[in-house]
Amino acid sequence: MKQDRLAIRGARLVERLFELAKIGAIEGGGCCRLALTDEDRQGRDLVVSWMKALGLAVTVDRIGNVVGVRAGRTAGPPVMVGSHIDTVRTGGRYDGNLGVLAGLEVVETLNEADFVTEKPLAVAFFTNEEGARFAPDMMGSAVHQGALALDAALAAVGIDGESVGACLERIGYAGPEPVGTMRAAAYVELHIEQGPVLEREGVQIGAVTGVQGISWTELTVKGVSCHAGTTPMSMRHDAGYAAAEIACFVRRLAHRIGGAQVGTVGFLELAPNLVNVVANRARLTVDLRHTADGVLRLAERETAAFLDELAAREGVEIERRSLARFAPVDFAAEMIAMVEEEARALGLSTMRMPSGAGHDAQMFAPHCPTGMIFVPSHKGLSHNVAEYTAPEQLEAGANVLLNVVRRLAG
Repeated sequence: MKQDRLAIRGARLVERLFELAKIGAIEGGGCCRLALTDEDRQGRDLVVSWMKALGLAVTVDRIGNVVGVRAGRTAGPPVMVGSHIDTVRTGGRYDGNLGVLAGLEVVETLNEADFVTEKPLAVAFFTNEEGARFAPDMMGSAVHQGALALDAALAAVGIDGESVGACLERIGYAGPEPVGTMRAAAYVELHIEQGPVLEREGVQIGAVTGVQGISWTELTVKGVSCHAGTTPMSMRHDAGYAAAEIACFVRRLAHRIGGAQVGTVGFLELAPNLVNVVANRARLTVDLRHTADGVLRLAERETAAFLDELAAREGVEIERRSLARFAPVDFAAEMIAMVEEEARALGLSTMRMPSGAGHDAQMFAPHCPTGMIFVPSHKGLSHNVAEYTAPEQLEAGANVLLNVVRRLAG
């Protein structure tokens, strides 16, 4: 194989994706590998075995981030590629996994060609990117890049009452490596779009311009339980009604602000959760996102004012707890251009686009040249068992990644 004509093997990449998807497999073709569960441990073990088989020097740090390094002709910070392998409870086969396994495919392609880069090359996967079990999301990469203190991350308690530190010890991934000791010369992440834009526009590659800001808040509404048949409507302090009002307000707010603003109530539980009892407690989450931090702050202020008004009007108490707050992030202009140039050199169509989802890449952006490559998601589905990207689209994205990495690593 000529070194100037390297190309990844798409079938091998798909085979690894499907092999990893068997761990935590759920009905419909999806995966459930919540962070630091037994399924996550099995997935980690499999990916680490692939890293070692490719000759990578593997380290695990104290928050459980795993990094495999391929030596270059010179020492120094590596060009890093990666993502995550944890999933949401109803996840698909590609989210996160593609970025990690495409990185391994890049390494194997270079190995087969006996191609040694000038700089080292690292493939990484980061702990608890999804935030589905522990808050905040992007936890491992945030600790790695100094945006979150290690002690705070280890003390975080999940939805099942278990702490990050205890779970890392239990699954054997409380590594010995100090966090943040390995800095990247550059960071590149290949990911499915998780939205419908590329497919709708008929474009093959997204050159990602940045990640929109994210604000997650958990609300606990405290009311009074009473009989559903004997209590007049005017005398109720209904936590369930208040929760419903909040959900409707968030949707109205997103439509009113318009543009890139989105808002979601994705989690809601009521107590005592009985058909004939007015709820005395509701717990719900509010997810607000925008590409401009000023607009996101406006949405947060308007939400806070509405909560104050609602509590006073309905005679309920509303407690608030921030789960995550990340400002919008812009990727390096030269990285965006490089993705475009390498895609076009392969005859692939491109468009610039922001990411609506959070990614580990946003944690690297303040510290090194950072970029992302998107490939289409069928019908825009993600965090869904029906998540799908065609093999030829996966291969196209991985070949762009290969060429960007070669250019960055020398």
